[in-house]
Amino acid sequence: MKRGQYKLSPFSVMPLKIKTRCGWCTSDPLYIEYHDKEWGRPLHDDRLLFEFLILEGAQAGLSWLTVLKKRENYRKAFDGFDAAKIARYGDKKVKELLNNEGIIRNRLKIASTIANAKAFLAVQKEFGTFDKYIWQFTGHLPVKNHVTHYKKLPAKTPVSDAMSRDLKKRGFNFTGSTICYAFMQAVGMVNDHSTDCFCYLEGSNKK
Repeated sequence: MKRGQYKLSPFSVMPLKIKTRCGWCTSDPLYIEYHDKEWGRPLHDDRLLFEFLILEGAQAGLSWLTVLKKRENYRKAFDGFDAAKIARYGDKKVKELLNNEGIIRNRLKIASTIANAKAFLAVQKEFGTFDKYIWQFTGHLPVKNHVTHYKKLPAKTPVSDAMSRDLKKRGFNFTGSTICYAFMQAVGMVNDHSTDCFCYLEGSNKK
């Protein structure tokens, strides 16, 4: 073999490029998929916005991963998060939900889901879409923050405070400012991916 030449082993491989993700993202495949494909990406679908609003409220006092693992069960139990159907739930349906081991069986959270469905429909009637109403709090554009570490993320902001006050005034429950900010992060109203995360670098805040 001439000088300067080399032979690659048949077992040689190119080094893999590891994606850098936000520090809060665990190694759980479900969490990774949620982080990579949903969290922080602008969402404008009314049904999905309602779903996230309900799930964020259901999370109160629990971990988000716990809710994610029950997400499909929630979709089945709550008619695909069809607000019009949920708004008509009566005592029989509530009893059925309280016996459903696939969801978080909290009477107050179930009752709030029904109340929120009614409030959601009222907002749609007034604004045309819930999307148009909720995105007004950020001027209908995502806010791109420049967070270097997830522990520096705020639990709430003046915008989430204002959103919380208005939602409560309209009859929504389980919509405190902290829950509202988590909702804003989830549906991409704010881009809180850390600056070294590949989602941030991809420009996931684009509308």
